Parts: sequence; structure tokens; C-alpha cells
Amino acid sequence: MGLFTELKDSISRATDRLFSEQEPKRIGIYGPPNAGKTTLANRIARDWTGDAIGTESHVPHETRRARRKEGVEIERNGKTVTIDIVDTPGVTTKVDYEEFTDEMEEDDAIRRSREATEGVAEAMHWLREDVDGVIYVLDSAEDPITQVNTMLIGIIESRDLPVLIFANKIDLDESSVKRIEDAFPQHKTVPLSAKEGDNMDEVYDSIAEYFG
Repeated sequence: MGLFTELKDSISRATDRLFSEQEPKRIGIYGPPNAGKTTLANRIARDWTGDAIGTESHVPHETRRARRKEGVEIERNGKTVTIDIVDTPGVTTKVDYEEFTDEMEEDDAIRRSREATEGVAEAMHWLREDVDGVIYVLDSAEDPITQVNTMLIGIIESRDLPVLIFANKIDLDESSVKRIEDAFPQHKTVPLSAKEGDNMDEVYDSIAEYFG
């Protein structure tokens, strides 16, 4: 019996080493422009690594290239989950330079719109090829039933990727988490305010549960 127990313990230790040495899962943060994706990515990265990932702005398409933060270790209930965060550009069906002209000169607006269009293509490439799971961020003060959201959720489902929907900006008076839950009842919805740090415990519990 002692030999059997020793053998079982040896196999268990080898299995633990095997899984601990696996590469971290790449988790893409997706959603429409200005939903708070980079704010959330920065919140997660700062909480667990002390570093930010990207620049936050009220101007749409501030993030125009995917940014990656590797080896983010999230500790929950005595266990550690290690993920790579991929903060992707906001996905939209059309980028019009005129939406930026109130904030910048026309030449800069045209350049920003061109870079934003390229960023959408890059985000779609990551989704189809290079992520193991998705955090889908929606502005809970906006109507979630849009062509972009329906399309992206459909692509995520077709790839059979684990997905969490984060209903962001619950600090706003117009926020309605239920509207998002009703729009996508097949997926778990977690309310939060990435800006204020509200309900981050549930955020991290859910990340550990879905992607750990």
C-alpha cells in the first residue's frame, strides 16, 4: 500500500508541474469603441502587476493597436490564475474621420480614422486566430443590441471560446445591467465600473472561474 501511495503522489506531483508550466491563456478584451476596454485592462494590470497597459481617453479609438500584458497572476481562493491580457481596438462597422474633428485638426483626424480602421482588422485577426477566451466589455448606459455586438458575439460563439460579458460604467445614472443580461442571456454578465473600481472582486472571481 505504501508503494502505491508513493507512486500516486509522484504522478500527482508530475501532473501539477505539467499544468503549472503550460503557457498562460490569452484573454482578449473586446467590445465597441468607448466601452471602457482599456480602462478595464489598466485596472486589472495595475491591481496585479502595478503597471498600466495603455492610454485612456474619452475620444473614440484611442486604442488603435492591440496591446498585450503578459503573465498577469490573479489570486483567488488560494489559487493563482495566470493570463495574458490582450487589449484590442474597439470594433465598429465604420470609422468616420469627422467624429474626431472636434478634438483635433483635420489631418490628425484623418490619420486617426485610418489607424482605427487598421486596428479593427487587427482585432478581428486576434479573435479568429490568437485568443483563448474573451472578456466582452459593454457600456451599460448604451443599447447593447447593435450589429457589431451581435456579430462579435456570434464569432466568439462559433469558435466555442469561453466568454464573459462585463457591463461597465455602472457608476452612470443611465446604466442598465438588465438590458445587457436580456440581450445576451446565454452568457454570464458581470456588472462593474472599471473607472471607479466597483465590484472588482466579482470580476476577478469570474475571470478565475472561466479562464483558470
